[in-house]
Formats: sequence, C-alpha cells, structure tokens
Amino acid sequence: MGLLDKLERARGSVTESIPGVKKQETQLTPVQRLKKEVHQRLVKDMDGNILKLEDEEEKRKLLTKEIEDRLIIASTENNISITRAEHNQIIEIIINEILGLGVLESLLQDPSVTEVMVNGPRQIYVERKGKLILTDVTFKDDDEVMHIIERIIAPLGRRCDESVPYVDARLKDGSRVNAIIPPLALNGPTITIRKFSKDPFQIQDLVRFGTLTQEMANFIDACVKARLNIVVAGGTGSGKTTTLNVLSSFIPDGERIITVEDAAELQLRQNHVIRLETRPPNVEGKGAVTIRDLVRNCLRMRPERIVVGECRAGEALDMLQAMNTGHDGSLTTAHANTPRDTLSRLETMVMMAGMDLPSKAIR
Repeated sequence: MGLLDKLERARGSVTESIPGVKKQETQLTPVQRLKKEVHQRLVKDMDGNILKLEDEEEKRKLLTKEIEDRLIIASTENNISITRAEHNQIIEIIINEILGLGVLESLLQDPSVTEVMVNGPRQIYVERKGKLILTDVTFKDDDEVMHIIERIIAPLGRRCDESVPYVDARLKDGSRVNAIIPPLALNGPTITIRKFSKDPFQIQDLVRFGTLTQEMANFIDACVKARLNIVVAGGTGSGKTTTLNVLSSFIPDGERIITVEDAAELQLRQNHVIRLETRPPNVEGKGAVTIRDLVRNCLRMRPERIVVGECRAGEALDMLQAMNTGHDGSLTTAHANTPRDTLSRLETMVMMAGMDLPSKAIR
C-alpha cells in the first residue's frame, strides 16, 4: 500500500460515511478538522521516501517532524488554537494510523495489557491482570477493522477474505494474532491479539508469583537437563506457552534447538536456535505446510532438541516418534485439564494421523 492510500485511508477515519451522501464536515470538532487538514497536506507534499526507511526510530522521528510542521501551519491558517496535549495527541494519532495499527496502538503499547480483543468495530476488550475490561476505544466501521487486518497480514503474504475468512498471523514484535471476518463472524471483523512479552518470564518469576515452589523449579530444571520428554498441558490461556518458554530456558546453550510453531511466539535465548513456522495454503488451496510437515523435516536437520509450540492433531504421532527414536529432551504443549486427560488426548491426536494404529500400539 502506497503513502497516498495509507493517508487517504487514515484521513477517512475522522468522518462518518453515509451511502449516497457526501461526507459531512459540519459535525467535526476543531481538533478533528485540524487533523483532517494535516492529512490533506501530507497527501499533497510529503516525501514518500520516509516510509521506505528501514530504521523505525529514524522513520518515526522524520514523520513526526513532517506532521508537526504542517500542524503548526494548519492551525495558524485556520485560526484554531489547541493545547500542547491536543497538539501531541494529533501527531500521535496520525503516526499510529500511518505506521501502526490505528486506535489499537495505544492498547498494544500499554504494558499492563496482555490481550486485545476486537469484537467488531464498536466493542474492544482488553485483558489486564487476568480480567477482561471493556475499553472506550472504537473503530469507525467494519471497513476500518478490515484495513487493520490487511495491514497485519499483508507483510506475511497471507490473506483474509470471503474465500479464506480466518487467518493466524503475528505482529513485528511477535505478538500472536487471529482474525475472522463475516460471514463467519456475525458481529463484524474480529481480531484477537495476544501480546508478545518483551521480557519473557523466567523461572524465578514463577516462583515469586507462587506458581511453583523453589523445590519444584529445581526439579523441572533437572528434568530438562536430564533430557526427559515433557508435555505441558492446560486449558486456553492457562500459560502453556509461557511455561514452555521457561522450560526451554534450561536447555544448555551449546545444543542445537529446532522450534516448530503455527505462529512463532517462543522466545528462546540460546545461540543455536532454528525457528520454523507453518504456512497456510495459497489462493488455489495449495502449498500449505503443516506442523506435521515441519516436524518430519526437522528430523533431517540434526536436532538435539525439538520444541513444538502445540500439538493439536496428527503431528502428535511424529512428535512421539521423535521422542522415542533418539531425540530425547523434546518439549511440546497440549490442550488438556489433567495429566490423565493429557495421555488420553495424546492418544486421540495420534489416531488423527490416519495411520490406523491400534490403541495398544499407541500406548
């Protein structure tokens, strides 16, 4: 998407669109009119090369200067007086609309927010300290939400439309994103963003939170270093990936680790880490690369440790085979509520591999 398209799209967010009627400006506040005026000036004469810069900090700095210069001129010519807070707010909003994810950017920058849930344009929830909170942030309409979805998935070469109405993706910082659109999502385009922690939890954090004792932490450390195969089980949002990440931190730095994930979110700090990620099918329904494909392929990559983000189906068979054929110390997660349920769940997932194995052989 070019600069003109981005700015025109962002500029349109300040007015309400009525079918068959030209957009009205009479209901805009002075600040909104000023914001729109700055957009128009940017579209007309801003240097488009700024957006091509790879240095994000430099790009943001130059864009801020471009916006600020035009904001001062526009406020003077239109005789609109604004406070310093409004001045900064206009600049931040325009930058977020051009470089970021618009109204969601402030939520994503909030360190207390762990998850953002967009239930259509008018309802946005966040999770703070395990509690869901309805925010006062809204989008203008479904089209604006779709624009954000496209901005997220376009750099990844993925698509979300009527033929492929849902998609998994990730943000630049690694945050996991799921989007699903009408007609499957009846409330309008829906986005769920699980934020990527800039400072991943360490084992001592879990001890401090009371998640486990120091003795348990020492035991887990010993299990990983002794190359025991480990499956982390739990319900949705229970912290499986967080725990898997903590367990992975115990792997000695000299070992070759290969991670396999649907959407890359593990944060391993070791030096010798190869990260693999699945790929959805193309427009013709071809070219998909699944977890099973990647697990089988990584066996040919001389792994010393295999870490699979989550086993959901037939890949459990390949994972178990790897664990039992010389790749000790492998780690993965699974959806289950108890250890016994985990074993039953693994058995079910192996059956989903389509190998027609008897239950006794699986066990």
